[in-house]
Formats: sequence, C-alpha cells, structure tokens
Amino acid sequence: MILQLSETLEVPLRERNSWLISAGFAPLFQSRALDDPRMGQVMGAVRLMLANHEPFPALALDRAWNVRLANAAFERLAAMLGEDVWRRIGGARNLMRLFFHPAGIRPLVANWAAIAPLLWCRARREAETVGGEDMRRVLAGLEQFHDSGTLWAGEDTALLPVLPLEIVKDGVRISLFTVIATFGTAQDVTADELRIETLFPADEATESLLRSLAG
Repeated sequence: MILQLSETLEVPLRERNSWLISAGFAPLFQSRALDDPRMGQVMGAVRLMLANHEPFPALALDRAWNVRLANAAFERLAAMLGEDVWRRIGGARNLMRLFFHPAGIRPLVANWAAIAPLLWCRARREAETVGGEDMRRVLAGLEQFHDSGTLWAGEDTALLPVLPLEIVKDGVRISLFTVIATFGTAQDVTADELRIETLFPADEATESLLRSLAG
C-alpha cells in the first residue's frame, strides 16, 4: 500500500524509504555514489549526453541544484563569468548561490527582473514538495540576500516561447535557454534526484560565440 500510494503521488525515492521506515519496513531504494560501479551505465549515459551537447553547455544537478558533473562548454562559460566565481560564493558549485549570492553573477544578468522571479519560484516549488529539505536549506541561506520586490514582480514575458538567460560580460552578450531531462524509470535515489540541464543558444550570435570558444 505504501509503495502504491507513493508511486501514485510521485513521491521521490528518498522519501519513499522514509515512509517505509516509518511504517516498520526496511528501506527499499538504495542511494549509490556517482562513482559506484553499479552506477556505471547510468553515469555513462550522463557523460554521453554532456559530451554530445558540445559546444554548448550542459550539466548534471542534484535536487539542491549542486553541479555534480559538467561538460567543457559549461566550464568555459563559468570561466567567462570569472575564474574565481565559485570561490566568491563560498566554494559550493550551486546554481542558486551562483545567481542569488551577492558575490555571484547577478550584475551580469541583463534580464534579471524577468529571470530572477522564475528561478526563485521554481526553486521554492521544489523546496515545498516532498523531499525538498536540501533545497529549503539552500533558500534559507539566500533569503537575506534576495530582493523581494524584484522576485515577486517580474516582467511581462508572455509573448516569449521560452525565457532566455541573458548575460553581458565585457561587452559580450550571451543568450541561453534550458532543456531539462530526468531518468524516467529510476530505482536508485541518486539517479532519481539527478537532472540533466542542457543549455541552447537563443540567438545566432551566442551560437557563433560558443562554437568559436570550443574551437
């Protein structure tokens, strides 16, 4: 009954284990490290997706938006934002901290008023779902930095098919949008929580720039 209910409610595997333990049963789903040999095929698929997305950025995130793996194009993009960008935000390779930490990339985001509310609300929705404890901790650490007026306002972007992230650095403008992929039949907690984010150029200038950087 527990497994049927959790499947119907789309409860994450980590929380299904907690439900089973609370009911007096042993946990069913394992949580393997990314370098566990039994994760070899899964990680092989992830690395293949990241590599094949070159010369455009792609990365694998956990449920708290920590960067677990990334391709060379993403690392080049991060270097363009500042060689010490991760150190400036505390050393954690976390996308929410990258955007909302005061030492992060907010000054470089040209459409901050449009993108910030969507990012924050998306993260908050994930934090409020079953199993969102890790994201709740991330948001709690960033609450003191965010501008509530900006986050709740947002610009009218209804006419756009997708909202691109627009970054301007040293006179160079980069415009990207994201496509997200997950494992459809995950039976491991780590695989269930892993998400692949592939970034695509939103204009020809960005595509040309990313291809030239790869060259």
